[in-house]
This record gives sequence, structure tokens and C-alpha cells, in this order.
Amino acid sequence: MIIHPEIDPILFQIGPVAIRWYGLMYLAGFAAAYYLGMKRIEKSALGISKEQFSDLVFIGAIGVILGGRMGYALFYQFDRVLQEPLWMFQIWNGGMSFHGGLIGVLLALGWFAWRQKKNYIDMMDFAGPLLPIGLGAGRLANFINQELWGRPSDAPWAVLFPNDPSGLARHPSQLYQAFLEGFLLFVILWFFSQKPRARGAISGLGIFCYGVFRFTAEFFREPDSHLGYVAFDWLTQGQILSIPMILLGAGLFIWSFTQKTLVVERAELAATQKNKSSKKIKKSKRVK
Repeated sequence: MIIHPEIDPILFQIGPVAIRWYGLMYLAGFAAAYYLGMKRIEKSALGISKEQFSDLVFIGAIGVILGGRMGYALFYQFDRVLQEPLWMFQIWNGGMSFHGGLIGVLLALGWFAWRQKKNYIDMMDFAGPLLPIGLGAGRLANFINQELWGRPSDAPWAVLFPNDPSGLARHPSQLYQAFLEGFLLFVILWFFSQKPRARGAISGLGIFCYGVFRFTAEFFREPDSHLGYVAFDWLTQGQILSIPMILLGAGLFIWSFTQKTLVVERAELAATQKNKSSKKIKKSKRVK
């Protein structure tokens, strides 16, 4: 058994201003997305400038925060929202949902694609590999804050959380999710996206893998105390919300095989355009 080190949720404080680990992890996630996105832009043939991508990161951050909060309120605290509607907007009281955050990001991508006249699925494919690092960082913050802990376990790596009133050793499910949803998902999507893929393949794979990873991790995670098991005495709310992701991701990935390969390398696009230009020149000379 391992005893949780009881890390202070507040990293440091200057007067009334407190810098918390949770907020720092969100910032790290946005910074990672920005850095990785700039790397992808260098090879992208989607016609996104660095200034446009900066706007996308800002819009995406708003989508994550608003969507995550509203998703938590509607998916996990709906009864409380009915009693206190304004509580939904009290972000400082904590409570975020990944599934709600994902919906917020998808809406932000949709708005950006519409404004910039880009294909929506192309934007999803571009953004997919940028998200897992932030997901993993958020799970590490959950572990630091001693929240969303796992089910009781007698495994040698089980963790005793001092904030847990039951005093039971538990699975460090936050770390399981940090590995699956953060590190492993990033590795899969980043390397998969290094070659030209059919439209929808990257985002479909990402949505499918996250759904499977989350569904699996929920078997080790303690269900929300106010919800418990929502079906069959074993199915949790997180698993219910992950099932549509598994189906949607699989459907999108399969659909991608019906699409023509999307050229994502700038060099390949330039070569294609050069060939087209040379053909036009030769044709014009023949006409003359």
C-alpha cells in the first residue's frame, strides 16, 4: 500500500491570489496544444496561419471550460441545476466533465471551420492529436487533489488517500486515466497522424480510443457517490457517456475508408501544385 503524499492543492499563494495545481494543469494542457499545433502547422496543407491557430486555441479553451462545466452540471448534477440554476455557472466551486468539454471543443472547432471556410472534419483531424496531453495533465491534478479516486483494492500499488473517510486503500485510477487518456492516446494519435490519412481517420480513431480507454478505466474508478451505478449494478455514468463515443468513433473511422486520402504534407501539396502548373504551361504552349 502507498500513502498519498498529501500535496497541497495550492501550488503557491500571493495575498488573495492562489495558484492551484488544477489551474496549472489546464494551462499546461493549453500550452502543449499550442506548441504541438505549431509543429503540425509547419507540415499542414490546410491553409491555417499561426495567427488563426492562436485564435483557435483561445476559442478552444473557452469551449473546454464552458462545455466542461455545463457538461458536469447536466450530466452529473442535473437535480441540483433544477434547484439552483445559477450554480451551473459557478466554475470556481469546481466540477468539470470531459464529455462536456469535448462537446465544447467540437462546437468551437465548428465555429472556427465555418468562419475560416475550412472542412469541419479536416479541422477535427488536425486538432485530435493536440488534446491528450491536456487530458493526462488534468488526471494528474485529480490525483494531487485527492479526488475521483478508485475502488478499494489490495494491489501492492493501491493508494491510501488521507481525505478518504473510509480509510481504504484504493486503485489510483486517476493515474490509470492519465496514462491511458493522456500518454497512450497521444502516442497513438501523434504517430498515426504523421502520414497522410483519409479524412476522418484521425479523429475517428481518437474518439474511439478515448471511449474504450474511459470505459475500461471506469471499472477501477469509484462511481460518483450521489449517482452510484446507473444500470445493471455495474454500469457507471462515465461508461454510459463513453458508449456513444465508441460507436461514433468506430463509425467515423470506418467511413474514412470511403474517402480519398487527405494530403496533409505541405511538401506533397507543393509538388502536386507544381505538377499541375507545369501541365498547364505545356498545354498553353501547344495551343499557341
